[in-house]
Amino acid sequence: MGCDGGTIPRRDELVRTKQKPEQKDKDAEAVAKWKHCAITQEELRLPVVSCDLGRLYNKEAVIELLLNKEASSDIAKHIRTLKDVVELNLTENPAYKRKIADKGDEYVDHRTSRFICPVVGLEMNGKYKFCYLRQCGCVLSERALKVKSDVCHKCGKSFEDDDVVVLNGAEEEVSILQEKMEARRLQAKLEKKSKKRANEVAVDNGKKKVKIEETKTAGKLINGGASTSEVKSRPTTGTATKMILPEKACASYSIARDPNTSEALKSLFTTHKTALNQQKAHWVTHNPLYY
Repeated sequence: MGCDGGTIPRRDELVRTKQKPEQKDKDAEAVAKWKHCAITQEELRLPVVSCDLGRLYNKEAVIELLLNKEASSDIAKHIRTLKDVVELNLTENPAYKRKIADKGDEYVDHRTSRFICPVVGLEMNGKYKFCYLRQCGCVLSERALKVKSDVCHKCGKSFEDDDVVVLNGAEEEVSILQEKMEARRLQAKLEKKSKKRANEVAVDNGKKKVKIEETKTAGKLINGGASTSEVKSRPTTGTATKMILPEKACASYSIARDPNTSEALKSLFTTHKTALNQQKAHWVTHNPLYY
Protein backbone atom coordinates (compact mmCIF):
# COMPACT_ATOMS: atom_id res chain seq x y z
CA MET A 1 0.00 0.00 0.00
CA GLY A 2 1.58 3.21 -1.10
CA CYS A 3 0.86 6.88 -0.87
CA ASP A 4 0.81 9.57 -3.48
CA GLY A 5 4.11 9.83 -5.18
CA GLY A 6 4.98 6.17 -4.74
CA THR A 7 6.14 6.45 -1.10
CA ILE A 8 5.85 3.44 1.20
CA PRO A 9 5.01 4.25 4.87
CA ARG A 10 6.84 2.54 7.71
CA ARG A 11 5.25 0.76 10.65
CA ASP A 12 6.11 3.43 13.19
CA GLU A 13 4.29 5.95 11.05
CA LEU A 14 1.09 3.91 11.03
CA VAL A 15 0.98 2.35 14.52
CA ARG A 16 0.57 4.68 17.50
CA THR A 17 3.10 4.00 20.21
CA LYS A 18 3.51 5.41 23.74
CA GLN A 19 5.02 8.83 23.50
CA LYS A 20 8.15 9.66 25.44
CA PRO A 21 7.85 12.25 28.20
CA GLU A 22 8.89 15.72 27.33
CA GLN A 23 12.55 16.28 28.08
CA LYS A 24 13.50 19.33 30.10
CA ASP A 25 15.96 21.76 28.67
CA LYS A 26 18.98 21.37 30.93
CA ASP A 27 20.31 24.81 30.12
CA ALA A 28 16.99 26.49 30.92
CA GLU A 29 16.66 24.52 34.16
CA ALA A 30 20.20 25.46 35.22
CA VAL A 31 19.59 29.13 34.45
CA ALA A 32 16.36 29.09 36.49
CA LYS A 33 18.09 27.56 39.52
CA TRP A 34 21.43 29.35 39.52
CA LYS A 35 20.55 32.79 38.18
CA HIS A 36 17.06 33.42 39.57
CA CYS A 37 15.45 33.68 43.00
CA ALA A 38 13.59 30.54 44.04
CA ILE A 39 10.66 32.57 45.44
CA THR A 40 10.02 35.34 42.93
CA GLN A 41 11.90 33.91 39.89
CA GLU A 42 13.58 37.30 39.53
CA GLU A 43 17.24 37.61 38.64
CA LEU A 44 19.55 37.18 41.61
CA ARG A 45 21.01 40.39 42.94
CA LEU A 46 23.17 41.08 45.97
CA PRO A 47 22.65 40.38 48.82
CA VAL A 48 21.93 36.73 48.06
CA VAL A 49 20.94 34.29 50.82
CA SER A 50 20.48 30.54 51.01
CA CYS A 51 18.52 28.22 53.29
CA ASP A 52 19.47 24.93 54.91
CA LEU A 53 18.23 23.11 51.79
CA GLY A 54 20.67 24.96 49.51
CA ARG A 55 18.22 27.10 47.53
CA LEU A 56 19.13 30.60 46.37
CA TYR A 57 17.01 33.64 47.22
CA ASN A 58 17.16 37.39 47.05
CA LYS A 59 17.31 38.66 50.61
CA GLU A 60 14.70 41.29 49.80
CA ALA A 61 12.27 38.57 48.66
CA VAL A 62 12.76 36.61 51.89
CA ILE A 63 12.10 39.70 54.01
CA GLU A 64 8.93 40.50 52.05
CA LEU A 65 7.75 36.91 52.47
CA LEU A 66 8.28 37.02 56.23
CA LEU A 67 6.58 40.41 56.61
CA ASN A 68 3.56 39.48 54.51
CA LYS A 69 1.76 36.85 56.61
CA GLU A 70 -0.88 36.27 53.94
CA ALA A 71 1.73 35.30 51.33
CA SER A 72 2.68 31.65 51.13
CA SER A 73 5.39 29.81 49.24
CA ASP A 74 5.72 26.04 49.25
CA ILE A 75 9.37 26.24 48.30
CA ALA A 76 10.21 28.46 51.29
CA LYS A 77 7.73 27.24 53.94
CA HIS A 78 10.63 26.00 56.09
CA ILE A 79 11.94 29.58 56.46
CA ARG A 80 10.49 30.99 59.69
CA THR A 81 12.86 33.88 60.45
CA LEU A 82 15.95 35.50 58.95
CA LYS A 83 18.01 33.24 61.21
CA ASP A 84 17.00 30.32 58.98
CA VAL A 85 18.94 31.76 56.03
CA VAL A 86 22.62 32.61 55.59
CA GLU A 87 23.88 35.56 53.58
CA LEU A 88 26.32 34.22 51.00
CA ASN A 89 29.82 35.57 50.51
CA LEU A 90 30.07 35.29 46.72
CA THR A 91 33.09 35.91 44.50
CA GLU A 92 32.51 38.03 41.39
CA ASN A 93 33.59 36.72 37.99
CA PRO A 94 35.84 39.36 36.37
CA ALA A 95 35.14 37.95 32.90
CA TYR A 96 31.38 38.23 33.22
CA LYS A 97 29.68 40.90 31.11
CA ARG A 98 26.03 41.53 31.64
CA LYS A 99 24.00 42.16 28.50
CA ILE A 100 20.80 44.13 28.47
CA ALA A 101 19.39 42.31 25.42
CA ASP A 102 20.56 39.46 23.20
CA LYS A 103 20.74 39.78 19.45
CA GLY A 104 18.88 37.22 17.40
CA ASP A 105 21.75 36.49 15.02
CA GLU A 106 24.45 35.74 17.60
CA TYR A 107 25.33 32.81 19.81
CA VAL A 108 24.36 33.27 23.46
CA ASP A 109 26.19 31.23 26.07
CA HIS A 110 23.77 30.75 28.97
CA ARG A 111 26.42 28.94 31.00
CA THR A 112 28.36 32.09 31.78
CA SER A 113 27.95 32.97 35.44
CA ARG A 114 28.37 36.12 37.46
CA PHE A 115 30.04 34.24 40.32
CA ILE A 116 32.96 31.82 40.45
CA CYS A 117 34.83 29.67 42.95
CA PRO A 118 37.57 31.78 44.59
CA VAL A 119 39.96 28.80 44.81
CA VAL A 120 39.62 26.89 41.53
CA GLY A 121 37.94 29.54 39.38
CA LEU A 122 35.02 27.37 38.20
CA GLU A 123 31.87 29.22 37.21
CA MET A 124 28.78 28.75 39.40
CA ASN A 125 26.42 27.80 36.57
CA GLY A 126 25.13 24.33 37.55
CA LYS A 127 27.73 22.34 35.66
CA TYR A 128 29.81 21.85 38.79
CA LYS A 129 28.71 21.30 42.37
CA PHE A 130 28.97 24.28 44.69
CA CYS A 131 28.60 24.44 48.47
CA TYR A 132 28.47 27.12 51.12
CA LEU A 133 29.63 27.07 54.73
CA ARG A 134 27.05 27.89 57.40
CA GLN A 135 29.66 29.49 59.69
CA CYS A 136 30.88 32.19 57.30
CA GLY A 137 28.64 31.98 54.21
CA CYS A 138 31.54 31.58 51.78
CA VAL A 139 30.64 29.79 48.52
CA LEU A 140 33.18 27.27 47.24
CA SER A 141 33.15 24.53 44.63
CA GLU A 142 33.10 20.89 45.69
CA ARG A 143 36.47 20.44 44.02
CA ALA A 144 37.98 23.09 46.30
CA LEU A 145 36.50 21.42 49.39
CA LYS A 146 38.15 18.13 48.48
CA VAL A 147 41.31 19.63 49.93
CA LYS A 148 40.87 18.59 53.57
CA SER A 149 41.05 21.55 55.92
CA ASP A 150 39.40 22.69 59.13
CA VAL A 151 39.31 26.34 58.02
CA CYS A 152 37.63 28.09 55.12
CA HIS A 153 39.86 28.52 52.06
CA LYS A 154 38.56 32.05 51.53
CA CYS A 155 38.15 33.74 54.94
CA GLY A 156 40.04 31.38 57.26
CA LYS A 157 37.20 30.68 59.71
CA SER A 158 36.96 27.21 61.20
CA PHE A 159 34.09 24.91 60.23
CA GLU A 160 32.92 21.31 60.57
CA ASP A 161 31.65 18.80 58.04
CA ASP A 162 28.03 19.40 59.10
CA ASP A 163 28.39 23.08 58.17
CA VAL A 164 28.75 22.27 54.45
CA VAL A 165 25.49 22.78 52.51
CA VAL A 166 25.21 21.78 48.83
CA LEU A 167 23.66 24.46 46.61
CA ASN A 168 20.82 23.33 44.32
CA GLY A 169 21.52 19.67 44.99
CA ALA A 170 19.68 16.62 43.71
CA GLU A 171 16.60 15.18 45.43
CA GLU A 172 18.66 12.75 47.50
CA GLU A 173 20.98 15.52 48.67
CA VAL A 174 18.02 17.76 49.52
CA SER A 175 16.42 15.00 51.62
CA ILE A 176 19.68 14.54 53.53
CA LEU A 177 19.93 18.29 54.12
CA GLN A 178 16.32 18.35 55.36
CA GLU A 179 17.06 15.60 57.90
CA LYS A 180 20.08 17.55 59.14
CA MET A 181 18.00 20.73 59.39
CA GLU A 182 15.32 19.01 61.47
CA ALA A 183 17.96 17.46 63.74
CA ARG A 184 19.61 20.86 64.31
CA ARG A 185 16.29 22.51 65.14
CA LEU A 186 15.36 19.73 67.56
CA GLN A 187 18.75 20.01 69.26
CA ALA A 188 18.41 23.79 69.56
CA LYS A 189 14.94 23.39 71.06
CA LEU A 190 16.19 20.90 73.66
CA GLU A 191 19.13 23.13 74.56
CA LYS A 192 16.79 26.10 74.99
CA LYS A 193 14.54 24.10 77.34
CA SER A 194 17.47 22.84 79.41
CA LYS A 195 18.89 26.36 79.67
CA LYS A 196 15.51 27.70 80.79
CA ARG A 197 15.23 25.02 83.46
CA ALA A 198 18.74 25.76 84.68
CA ASN A 199 17.88 29.46 84.98
CA GLU A 200 14.70 28.66 86.92
CA VAL A 201 16.62 26.43 89.34
CA ALA A 202 19.23 29.15 89.81
CA VAL A 203 16.54 31.73 90.54
CA ASP A 204 14.81 29.43 93.04
CA ASN A 205 18.10 28.74 94.80
CA GLY A 206 18.81 32.46 94.90
CA LYS A 207 15.42 33.20 96.46
CA LYS A 208 15.91 30.52 99.11
CA LYS A 209 19.35 31.88 99.93
CA VAL A 210 18.03 35.43 100.21
CA LYS A 211 15.19 34.30 102.50
CA ILE A 212 17.60 32.43 104.77
CA GLU A 213 19.94 35.44 104.96
CA GLU A 214 17.02 37.79 105.67
CA THR A 215 15.81 35.53 108.48
CA LYS A 216 19.25 35.41 110.06
CA THR A 217 19.72 39.17 109.75
CA ALA A 218 16.30 39.88 111.23
CA GLY A 219 17.06 37.59 114.16
CA LYS A 220 20.30 39.46 114.84
CA LEU A 221 18.85 42.95 114.55
CA ILE A 222 15.80 42.48 116.79
CA ASN A 223 16.41 44.03 120.25
CA GLY A 224 20.09 44.62 119.74
CA GLY A 225 21.01 41.13 118.58
CA ALA A 226 18.45 39.01 120.35
CA SER A 227 17.54 35.82 118.55
CA THR A 228 14.11 35.05 117.14
CA SER A 229 13.46 32.45 119.80
CA GLU A 230 14.12 35.01 122.53
CA VAL A 231 11.69 37.44 120.92
CA LYS A 232 9.00 34.76 120.74
CA SER A 233 9.50 33.94 124.42
CA ARG A 234 8.93 37.57 125.45
CA PRO A 235 5.36 38.84 126.00
CA THR A 236 3.73 40.79 123.20
CA THR A 237 2.52 44.40 123.43
CA GLY A 238 -1.07 43.39 124.13
CA THR A 239 -0.05 41.03 126.94
CA ALA A 240 2.19 43.67 128.53
CA THR A 241 -0.61 46.25 128.38
CA LYS A 242 -3.00 43.91 130.10
CA MET A 243 -0.43 43.38 132.84
CA ILE A 244 0.08 47.15 133.47
CA LEU A 245 -3.44 48.57 133.03
CA PRO A 246 -5.08 47.08 136.17
CA GLU A 247 -2.83 49.17 138.46
CA LYS A 248 -3.50 52.45 136.62
CA ALA A 249 -7.16 51.82 135.87
CA CYS A 250 -8.26 52.75 139.40
CA ALA A 251 -10.30 55.95 139.87
CA SER A 252 -7.91 57.23 142.55
CA TYR A 253 -4.88 56.96 140.27
CA SER A 254 -3.27 60.27 139.25
CA ILE A 255 -0.24 60.88 137.06
CA ALA A 256 0.62 63.95 139.13
CA ARG A 257 1.07 61.76 142.21
CA ASP A 258 2.83 58.93 140.43
CA PRO A 259 6.51 58.96 141.50
CA ASN A 260 7.55 56.86 138.50
CA THR A 261 6.23 59.40 135.94
CA SER A 262 8.65 62.03 134.62
CA GLU A 263 8.14 65.78 135.03
CA ALA A 264 7.95 66.25 131.27
CA LEU A 265 4.93 63.98 131.07
CA LYS A 266 3.29 65.57 134.14
CA SER A 267 3.67 69.09 132.65
CA LEU A 268 1.32 68.15 129.83
CA PHE A 269 -1.65 68.06 132.20
CA THR A 270 -3.50 70.93 133.88
CA THR A 271 -2.89 69.46 137.32
CA HIS A 272 0.78 70.38 137.12
CA LYS A 273 2.00 73.36 139.14
CA THR A 274 3.18 75.21 136.04
CA ALA A 275 -0.31 75.08 134.57
CA LEU A 276 -1.85 76.64 137.69
CA ASN A 277 0.29 79.81 137.32
CA GLN A 278 -0.65 80.46 133.67
CA GLN A 279 -2.66 83.63 132.99
CA LYS A 280 -4.45 82.20 129.93
CA ALA A 281 -6.71 79.23 129.93
CA HIS A 282 -5.68 75.87 128.68
CA TRP A 283 -5.58 75.48 124.88
CA VAL A 284 -8.53 73.09 125.00
CA THR A 285 -10.84 75.50 126.84
CA HIS A 286 -9.33 78.73 125.45
CA ASN A 287 -11.86 80.54 123.20
CA PRO A 288 -14.56 77.84 123.19
CA LEU A 289 -16.51 79.99 120.64
CA TYR A 290 -19.55 80.45 122.88
CA TYR A 291 -21.32 83.49 121.36
